[in-house]
Amino acid sequence: MPHILHLDASARPGLAGKDLHGSHSRNLSQRFVSQWLALRPDDTVTYRDIGQNPPAFISHDWIAASFTPEAQREPWMHDTLAESNQLADELIAADILVIGVPLYNFGMPAALKAWIDQIVRPGKTVNIDTGNPETPYTALLADRPRHAVILTARGGIGFGRGGELEALNHLEPALITALNFIGINQVHQIAIEGQEIGGEVLANSVALAHRQIDALVQGLSQAPEPELIAEPA
Repeated sequence: MPHILHLDASARPGLAGKDLHGSHSRNLSQRFVSQWLALRPDDTVTYRDIGQNPPAFISHDWIAASFTPEAQREPWMHDTLAESNQLADELIAADILVIGVPLYNFGMPAALKAWIDQIVRPGKTVNIDTGNPETPYTALLADRPRHAVILTARGGIGFGRGGELEALNHLEPALITALNFIGINQVHQIAIEGQEIGGEVLANSVALAHRQIDALVQGLSQAPEPELIAEPA
């Protein structure tokens, strides 16, 4: 039975169309999860609002603790890594990662970058073998099929693949690089554009994104169970 980890990274707490200055990315992620549960009500979801409750930034102590083998860690190191362990364990348990995230100043919000830094962990989500310089990294989340669904809202237009401003979009490329690095390689992207323009431009973009989300939910939710969720050996 698939398990979803649902993240929202927008600094806006409300929903677009319902709240003043509401979040379009939250609308997209909520639509995906609600549509999924309508089709598969027995599936489970873990929700984490990192936009309103951002993870801690990594520190000198965090780096020292994470690069110390677990058997050699001192008590303070375990305390330092407690939040990271919880966030990483939530991701490890998930079969589908759903991220609602706005494009801020050409990249991801600081809260999402903090989450990435907490879950990319030596010995937890990736193994590092410095004695093997040709292939030093082993992605630990490649143990079974996992999907990531990135649902993005952008103020301008032309930031998508093939758009005239694609080179200025450092959100999805950086996020996908990090997810691929730890073994999540099946990534789906849907975005709306034109928040700052509004009107028909935004309305048409939102309508298209909703249709794409509905189609993606239908496709993934009806995939054969072994293909979507393969049990680890």
